[in-house]
Amino acid sequence: MIRTGDTIENPVTGERIVFRQTSRETNGQAVVIETFVQPNGFVAATHVHPSQEERFEVLRGSVGFRIGRQKFVAGPGKRVTVPAGTPHKFWNAGEDEAHFVCEVRPALQFEALLETMFALAADGKTNRKGMPNPLRLAVIANAHFDTVRLPFPPAIVQRIGLALGSPLGRALGYGPVYVPAEPAAAPVAASI
Repeated sequence: MIRTGDTIENPVTGERIVFRQTSRETNGQAVVIETFVQPNGFVAATHVHPSQEERFEVLRGSVGFRIGRQKFVAGPGKRVTVPAGTPHKFWNAGEDEAHFVCEVRPALQFEALLETMFALAADGKTNRKGMPNPLRLAVIANAHFDTVRLPFPPAIVQRIGLALGSPLGRALGYGPVYVPAEPAAAPVAASI
């Protein structure tokens, strides 16, 4: 469970997130994260939050955005709002680390989705774009369909595909949340 101050990293996409307010603290009203994106870093895919608004405030660096059909770069002090249901993506558009605060309202399962996708990337279970294999993705996407989905194909077509792919993914042992295996404890040397 995510707590304020927790940090997660995605080595594939070059993102590091520090949680500033969690859904538990805001009674599900919002999640506030501080995001650091390395040069050439990016969010894994263009996506849509069907019922969540996402607000960005750039603190340092240059952040590229595609929101709907509009593409632009925002610098320090710029605020950007992505209305619910709007396709969007972001990337570091500069040569230095980009730093911004992002607020997502309402929270829904946003924290669990981020935690799962970042843990998969950290464990080498995603492709170079930060996406897991299609059957694992079907299980995750099916569980988080109210939080995030692709902008295309239409939602009904995605639902049908997930209804077919998700059971296959579950049969292979994939769950909607990925929890990395605990590192094995170092053996304790016996004293003589």
